[in-house]
Amino acid sequence: MSTVIETLADIVGAAHVLTGEDASGYEQDWRRRAQGRALCVVRPGSTQEVAAVVQACAAARVAIVPQGGNTGLVAGSVPDDTGTQVVLSLRRMAAVRGIDAHNMTITVEAGCILQTLQEAADAAGFLFPLSLGAEGSCTIGGNLATNAGGTQVVRYGNARELCLGVEVVTAQGQVWDGLAGLRKDNTGYDLRDLIVGSEGTLGIITAATLRLYPRPAAQLTAWAAVPSLEDANRLLGLAHQHLAAALTGFELMNQFALGLVDQHYPHLRVPMWRDTAWCVLLEISDHESEAHARGLFERLLETAFEQGIVADAIVAESMKQAHDLWHIRESITLAQVEEGFNIKHDISIPVSRIPDFVRAADAALLAAVPGVRFVNFGHLGDGNLHYNIQAPAGGDSKAFVAQHEEQITAIVYDTVSAFGGSISAEHGIGELKRHKLPLHKSPVALDLMRAVKTAFDPLDILNPGRVLARQH
Repeated sequence: MSTVIETLADIVGAAHVLTGEDASGYEQDWRRRAQGRALCVVRPGSTQEVAAVVQACAAARVAIVPQGGNTGLVAGSVPDDTGTQVVLSLRRMAAVRGIDAHNMTITVEAGCILQTLQEAADAAGFLFPLSLGAEGSCTIGGNLATNAGGTQVVRYGNARELCLGVEVVTAQGQVWDGLAGLRKDNTGYDLRDLIVGSEGTLGIITAATLRLYPRPAAQLTAWAAVPSLEDANRLLGLAHQHLAAALTGFELMNQFALGLVDQHYPHLRVPMWRDTAWCVLLEISDHESEAHARGLFERLLETAFEQGIVADAIVAESMKQAHDLWHIRESITLAQVEEGFNIKHDISIPVSRIPDFVRAADAALLAAVPGVRFVNFGHLGDGNLHYNIQAPAGGDSKAFVAQHEEQITAIVYDTVSAFGGSISAEHGIGELKRHKLPLHKSPVALDLMRAVKTAFDPLDILNPGRVLARQH
């Protein structure tokens, strides 16, 4: 193994091969659910160096764990505990290679921070719409590897829909340049779409060409109290009718989730939450004017009031107020941490079936584990809920998770399957959900996935044991 480390040091420079304590920051995932031990961390500075690193590891039969900003939520980008895997960090490869204004694309390296990409697009007069809570530290390579979602999927789609091309180093250390940025290319299988969302198991993304959009003339945010999930769905339908493509965000938050924010961050001044079961955060991006956007919002909310769908609502009067409203939504996860350990589920359900799903899942969990509390929030516009379970009030939350996580997750996932949903909407499978996938994915689909993995990575050296369990 020391020979491998020496070879990697020759490729990228000794300063960019980390071992021991220097590697520790790359060995634990963001949620602190997984702690691994790497043979070393290698930090290449170019695509050619990535290719050489992969060739060296393939020759030595050493597994590689690609890593971006290490902000993933399913323990998919940290090494196992054997001390035999090489973490390949893309953070040094952070350049914005260029913007093609006429093609409305931007090409960046995989280690480019999402916020840096957004700012580069904005400086050129464009919008890059992918928006996540971790955008100040996550990288575009990781976003694409996990097919990240975020708050504007209802209008712009997941990361896959925003990607027109990728540059990839294969498991054999070859470089595929697929960065052309074409919107139409029917020349066979769509390799880009296989790579995006594959969580580093099929190839290592080193750069990407991404869609840009015209920067809107105005963005407005509204906050509405709705009595029920059915009313939230009705409001979403009205929003589609009144706003059409201008609707860029539609977020749902239950009373308990907002109560946690109010309890732990009282300075955020959460509106309306005490008197309603649910609140909705809406965003409109208008290409005409703020006055036009405000008029659309006001007509939408007026109709919703008349139909009894909305109990109360406000439209942000300034960018600061809009930011403050979004900050409340983004603080739910942090408030959960303050409240104690919890059990997270990133699920998707057909939008029309979400009210029935929530009723069924709530009832089944309360029957199995009385007193559990539901932190239910997420992207209702695209059917993605973060359906999280907090320990009963006053209990030992760490002991609760240790004792009940498997039981609770089984109930949630079984209910998800019964309603035609997915056990992973935007976080991926990684290591944490790997053992659950065979229970909720058809055998035919799993066989096809294994065949793809074998074709791309016959030695099983790229992020082995992630997404699919290793075959022995």
